[in-house]
Amino acid sequence: MKKYYYYLAAFSAFFIWGFFSLALKPISNYPSLDILFYRVFFSALTMTAINLTFRKAKIRKNWDDFCSMTTKRKRSIIVLTLVGSIILASNWFIFIYVVNHISVKAGSLAYLICPILTTVFAFLLLNEKLSNWQWLAVSISVVACIFLSLNHFQDIFYSLVVASTYALYLVSQRKNSEIDKFLVLNIQLLFIAFLIVPFYPKYSGTIPIEPLFYLCLFCIVLFFTIIPLFLNLYALKGLNSSTVGILMYINPIINFGLAVFYFKEQVTLVQIVSYSLILVSIIVFNKKIIFSQNNKPNIIVEGSKSI
Repeated sequence: MKKYYYYLAAFSAFFIWGFFSLALKPISNYPSLDILFYRVFFSALTMTAINLTFRKAKIRKNWDDFCSMTTKRKRSIIVLTLVGSIILASNWFIFIYVVNHISVKAGSLAYLICPILTTVFAFLLLNEKLSNWQWLAVSISVVACIFLSLNHFQDIFYSLVVASTYALYLVSQRKNSEIDKFLVLNIQLLFIAFLIVPFYPKYSGTIPIEPLFYLCLFCIVLFFTIIPLFLNLYALKGLNSSTVGILMYINPIINFGLAVFYFKEQVTLVQIVSYSLILVSIIVFNKKIIFSQNNKPNIIVEGSKSI
């Protein structure tokens, strides 16, 4: 039954991220880089306060576990955690650059390409095995993304860069499983904050004073950073990277629904067909767990979950 908790965690993370635009739209007049600065700083401070106030015993236990590990394993955890921080920070920075200086479509296309790259990276780098049905699902996703990229070929390169960084983050964190995920995420956000602090005085705007900014920032920090990132990392403890990656399509599907039904944006037939194919690919990829007759959790073979 625990396997379903990992599926629920992954689904919940991407479901929550699908509504990110509801918190971003009201503060769209603020520079994207300022939003990023405050998102990182407040997220790092919030998680640190939670850990130091409510999770001291967990910190001590993880520290004791870390000290008892071999030198090789310690080095591996440190590298995976810090490299993951750099990859995540790069993803956030590049995504903002693409949205602000290339096109919003390129940014959106990136997170449609990302699940495909995650699956490919997991197959090539981690030796995660896929069934024929799952390869069919990946193929369907590729077709859908090709449809969405028609007449926007210049966006593909930038989309691939953004998608590659987050796919590499997912794949890199698959192996980093011994340390508590909430603590790992806290360390990563603190490290990202440390990296970007020198840029804050030069590149930030005036300090916001509008209450709406901080209300939206609170939602961004809690509901669209800490909670979904933690759920995402937790899901990687029990699911392979390719499965988590394909579930990422839940995010753009919800974004598409909000754009059409809430923000009243125009939609084309190609987009409807493409997103329908993506929905089909999610169902096909997870066919075994969705249509399991005995409803028993699927056990991951140790050799197939090597990050």
